[in-house]
Amino acid sequence: MNSNVCTPVLQVLCAALCAMGFVGCRQLNTEPTVKVGILHSLSGTLSESETAVRDAELMAIEEINEKGGVLGRKIEIVEGDGESNPKVFGDLARKMLTEDHVATIFGCWSSAARKEVRSVVEQEDIYGLLWYPLQYEGLEASPNIMYMGAAPNQQIVPAVEYCAEHFGKRMFLIGSDYIFPQTANRIINALLPTVGGECVGEYYAPLDSLDFVAAVEQIKAVKPDVILNTLNGKSNKAFFSQLQAEGLSADEIPVMSFSVAEEEAGYIGADLLEGHYAVWNYFQTLQTDRNKMFVARFKNRYGNFRATDDPVEAGYIAVYVWARACEKAGSFGVEDVRMAAKGLAFDAPEGTVTIDGENQHLSKWVRIGKINGNGLIDEVWKSSDVVKPDPYLSTYSWARGLN
Repeated sequence: MNSNVCTPVLQVLCAALCAMGFVGCRQLNTEPTVKVGILHSLSGTLSESETAVRDAELMAIEEINEKGGVLGRKIEIVEGDGESNPKVFGDLARKMLTEDHVATIFGCWSSAARKEVRSVVEQEDIYGLLWYPLQYEGLEASPNIMYMGAAPNQQIVPAVEYCAEHFGKRMFLIGSDYIFPQTANRIINALLPTVGGECVGEYYAPLDSLDFVAAVEQIKAVKPDVILNTLNGKSNKAFFSQLQAEGLSADEIPVMSFSVAEEEAGYIGADLLEGHYAVWNYFQTLQTDRNKMFVARFKNRYGNFRATDDPVEAGYIAVYVWARACEKAGSFGVEDVRMAAKGLAFDAPEGTVTIDGENQHLSKWVRIGKINGNGLIDEVWKSSDVVKPDPYLSTYSWARGLN
């Protein structure tokens, strides 16, 4: 029997099962659309970064709908503003799954927001699936999350190794005071002895802080070879402004950023970032036909002044991989889609990526780039092959005990 058509009896059964929380029954629904949740911060300190990811997800949905949708249904969007507040993310995820009956959710930025949503989607009486678009600190692999960004071995580890080789061994760590920076710096501190490195200072600021006078004074006092930056949101503009005001140029002390991409460069300012570095899996400047098409479509839809970046590309990938997993499964059911996604490959703008069947992260290329005067990032180093995700760093002896 075609799963998109059901008898009145099955319709009643489906409604009853959905009311009981059995999300997997929704493929029996005869509605002409399938609902998905788009959950990002459209206000608050993280809105500058998250809005761009949301735009990429909307673009992917529009493209898929233009081609007929998924399993014969157009995708209907249920959108929520997480307000840069993890609790709001959790509340909205619950509403989307239990009241709006979305088939899946695309969204989140901060690890705190992801963990709030994880606590919702993992509940047996709700059981949803989140597609998370950002690089993160690892030490996690939920069956209810598809991780589209870098695991720590696909960003943190290669960045530290690159800095030790090219800039020097004395490193200063600065980050926002929440989960990702704190855990990333735990990983960095465990890794440093293996590359002959030394942490000469560590500083955390509130997520929305604009005051980095004390941090910059500390940096001036210890004179590190390189700064490893895990600040997030609008704090980055204040930090780079105050670095420049104190005469600390990229030539003197380069900054390697983990959460500054082309979108952030747009509001921080290329004049503040030029010469500094960033580590991601994707840059807008990649000269592949697939990426040129992606960039052109994004700019055509949102304006030539807009930029693509790694989280933007990851959000775009997420929608397409979900759609393909649904088609492969012949279902919108959470467990059906989750299993169908394992090993699924996608020709992404960054190159071919594949969902690892063991941990639901992507195998990805790693790239390090130097920020130019236009606020774009020019690749200076690339991994020799795609890097298999290792969210728990289980293949590194120095990482034992981090969990």
